Amino acid sequence: MKKIYTLLLFALLMACGQKAEKKETEKTVEAPKQMLEFEGKGDTGKHIVLVSGDEEYRSEEALPQLAKILSEHHGFTCTVLFAQHPDKPGVVDANYLKNIPGLEALKTADVMVLFTRFRALPDKQMKPIDNYLKAGKPIVGIRTATHAFNFTEDSTSSYSHYSNAYKGDMTEWTDGFGRLVLGEKWHTHHGHHKHQSTRGIIPEESASHPITNGIENGEIWGSTDVYGVRLPLPGDAQHIVLGQVVNRKGEYDENDVLYGMRSTDDEIADVNNEGIKVNEPLMPIAWTKSYQLPNGKMGKAFTSTIGSSSDLLNEGVRRLLINGVFWVSDMSVPEKANVDLVGAYNPSAYGFQPDDYWLEKQLKIGDLE
Repeated sequence: MKKIYTLLLFALLMACGQKAEKKETEKTVEAPKQMLEFEGKGDTGKHIVLVSGDEEYRSEEALPQLAKILSEHHGFTCTVLFAQHPDKPGVVDANYLKNIPGLEALKTADVMVLFTRFRALPDKQMKPIDNYLKAGKPIVGIRTATHAFNFTEDSTSSYSHYSNAYKGDMTEWTDGFGRLVLGEKWHTHHGHHKHQSTRGIIPEESASHPITNGIENGEIWGSTDVYGVRLPLPGDAQHIVLGQVVNRKGEYDENDVLYGMRSTDDEIADVNNEGIKVNEPLMPIAWTKSYQLPNGKMGKAFTSTIGSSSDLLNEGVRRLLINGVFWVSDMSVPEKANVDLVGAYNPSAYGFQPDDYWLEKQLKIGDLE
């Protein structure tokens, strides 16, 4: 009888163990991560929400690295959001324009870093962005953020006025979010795309601006070309860094992350591929500006049109963006912020990819952590 009891007890324990193991297995296959969270080391008390979603400049790679630098070296708590197809939650799909889960995180954000391109988000996702901006909270816009949103002419969205080049009845919103909030919409490639790089020149009047702390003149460099803007920029916009267009010295290489361009290239360009003089005058690639939505509060904006994932290989670019976050936060900008890369960082070359690319790549958001 004792033997039977022992066997029954053993069977029961085995069953419980299997049940516990099954539960543990079920835990490991729970819903995939749709956003990333980084706790600030030595917390500043500030929460930054970084919103990625562009088809060209690999914001899904750039923003997690920025978040790691901000949390690991500077104590900011960071949330990073990504474009995803609703049928494939937890998997990056940069080509899907209508879904960035987690934007409700902006309710507790102290800073929004925006790096999206031509998004047409549903009203329930646009509303947290609109509420955030109406509250006059600080924003940092990177590269394609000047044309962050775009809705079709027949769209029924309540936020169609955010569209790049908007020309509707809401005249305060002429040219859309980019112009009203950041200071410029998508205008043009000023340098020759994939052939002329950008070197950052700090004008004399900005040399003492906190955003240039720890950055040497000419140190900022990126293989992304200079964007054109209409001068003067509106309102109280102040140029912080100007973009000198530089010719590629080596051979064009489509398999190279920098397309054959290098930071050591030193031939200043005369004209671009369209024969337009590109360094007379120099275009601003980083500037500050106040913004105010109709019926909203005044806020601070910092925009940098340099900042693709491959641009972040340059220390000066990283420091520019980190300094910009400190500045819009009304915090003292470090004399020379620590912008060392955190973990392995091997960015992709910028460029458009077909829809099949994202289906095959299956880039899981959890893998970017």
